[in-house]
Amino acid sequence: MNELALPRPAATFWSFREGLWLSAVALIAAYLVDDWIGGASVVVLWMVWHYLRTDDGLPILAFALTFQWFQVTAGLWYFAVTGRRIATMEISDYRPMVLIGLGCVLALTAGLYWGMALIRRSRIGRGAERHAFIPLGWVGLITLYVCALAGQGFMQQLAYQYPDLTQPILTLRFVHLAVLFVILRRLIHPVARWPLLVPLIGLELFLGVTGFFAGFREPLIMAAMALFQAFDARRVQHWLALGVCASLMLAISVFWIGVRRDFRAEFDNETFSQSRGAQFDYLTSLYQTWSQQEASDLVDNVDQFVDRMWVVYYPALAVSRVPSALAHTDGALMSAALQHVFSPRVFFPTKAEVQNDSEMVRKYSGVWVAGDQTGTSIAFGYAAESYIDFGVPWMFVPMLAFGFLMGLGYQVLSSKIRHDELRAGLVAVIFWIGLYLFERSWVKTIGVSGTMFVYLAVPALLLDYYLCRFDLPAGEPVFDPSGRVIS
Repeated sequence: MNELALPRPAATFWSFREGLWLSAVALIAAYLVDDWIGGASVVVLWMVWHYLRTDDGLPILAFALTFQWFQVTAGLWYFAVTGRRIATMEISDYRPMVLIGLGCVLALTAGLYWGMALIRRSRIGRGAERHAFIPLGWVGLITLYVCALAGQGFMQQLAYQYPDLTQPILTLRFVHLAVLFVILRRLIHPVARWPLLVPLIGLELFLGVTGFFAGFREPLIMAAMALFQAFDARRVQHWLALGVCASLMLAISVFWIGVRRDFRAEFDNETFSQSRGAQFDYLTSLYQTWSQQEASDLVDNVDQFVDRMWVVYYPALAVSRVPSALAHTDGALMSAALQHVFSPRVFFPTKAEVQNDSEMVRKYSGVWVAGDQTGTSIAFGYAAESYIDFGVPWMFVPMLAFGFLMGLGYQVLSSKIRHDELRAGLVAVIFWIGLYLFERSWVKTIGVSGTMFVYLAVPALLLDYYLCRFDLPAGEPVFDPSGRVIS
């Protein structure tokens, strides 16, 4: 049996004892938040983790929807812990949007569960021989990782040179994350090799934090997911590792919020934008200044971070204006998104560009936000678009349908791909990137997921068939008794 991915039973309805515990925790949460929505959010989070158990033990789906859940409820928990009311609480009626957001997470959870359950009941992939490792040893895997990492900049430039192929080319950049996840799984199982893990994650954080965007999040998430699959609650090391990942993400995120405006402004200088050394040096100087702030200023940075993560402000304004000031669009936004997605630019080179999210925010929220003139896009999100299209409760139907299709895709890939490492790296990228953002528009949500299925999943299925067809020797690494890699 594959030691890296032990089968997990499908979720069932909760027991009476689980119901009692959940009720008690929900009541405590409602008391701490001083709002019954806090209790409801705990129930939704529990359902995410209860019903999105996967056969391979990978927590990708639960991690992705937990991140969405956090984006919906962050302000509530911050207020419960600190007693500080952030700006969104003061200048918007946030509660209806929080409830709508929780409904969206619940609808996606239900769709994913039903999609996976349908394939589980079929005979797809049953009886097929499984392989724990791809036929690639450490030298080959590290070489692949270095090539994927080095090719990031080249593919970025290539995408701009061939605009008709921009999306497929940019999608190939996610191969780097897939290979990283495979390496992390090997380094964590059966015993975590910290002398190798720490430098690898450090390298990824360095590359992520010195870029224009916040690229430090994905490496930490991949590390947490790889650790979680092999998590042993009896091992203090595992708890410490998860705590370190969470603390690093929080600390770097707060720092990034405080300095990103000054840091990004320097990218107008072409020499600076192409030099990691210059970027790191400037970031170091920004950190020295930032760390010497007054305590009150640091707390303000934390407030700004939570307000940035709690992405309900603009959607909440839209909910208050639709349909009282503006009518529902009866599916016009969804229709436009589907038309755009199913008209790939390689076949329709003259199709219009995707509308800047800021335009929709301006119209439906009634706030003039930065847009194309400043190279900025203010996120609105699929939930707000669905509300504008259909209102409650019909707005949740598209989420059910999308979750159902993603659940089908997850279970088909899990059943058909016989090499566990190949499958794990693939689904980690597709379903984390495709599902984790609450603030992403429908056209981007559907487009990103569809593109990854076409340009990542299909080649992975063909590669898996090739590896099985020719029965290539396994690339399983060799460990000594202490768990260290020998070869």
